[in-house]
Amino acid sequence: MNVTVTFRHVDPTPALRQHAEDKLQRLKKYLHRPVDAHVILSVTKERHTAEVTLNADHESMFAKEVTHDLYSAIDLAVSKLEHQAQRVKEKREDHKGPGRGAGADAGGPASDPDAEAPAGRVVVSQRLAGKPIPVDEARGQLERSGDEFVAFINAATHSMAVLYRRKDGSYGLIES
Repeated sequence: MNVTVTFRHVDPTPALRQHAEDKLQRLKKYLHRPVDAHVILSVTKERHTAEVTLNADHESMFAKEVTHDLYSAIDLAVSKLEHQAQRVKEKREDHKGPGRGAGADAGGPASDPDAEAPAGRVVVSQRLAGKPIPVDEARGQLERSGDEFVAFINAATHSMAVLYRRKDGSYGLIES
């Protein structure tokens, strides 16, 4: 994160600069790409102002706080930016899906198949046996497993087939 701190009508102190940089590091968890931040700290009479402009993930965010203390002004401004960054991250996830935000991993197979998964996402995959089997043997597998369907290669036609249990107790066969 590239942080620039500008002081107006106040003596530049390393402590204020470090405080601003440390507080802005909290925003990294919401932003994936390199971030540029510009902090302007100013004092006018008893008004201590912190203005923070943040450019990241093709977004520009701004927060301004006025208090009686520069440290609290920095804290409050960064808190506002953190809220804005959370909204940007949520919007990105709603649009692109969980874990698919800018710079995030595309994700692989789900580690917990019982976990609640968003619609359209593959959570469990199985490989079919390579040898063809007769329809009767597939029906036996279906009865033993208790599953709703079984996919197999039909020995009679050598094509992909799905045998499924119908609501009336009979079986249906789909072949490609």
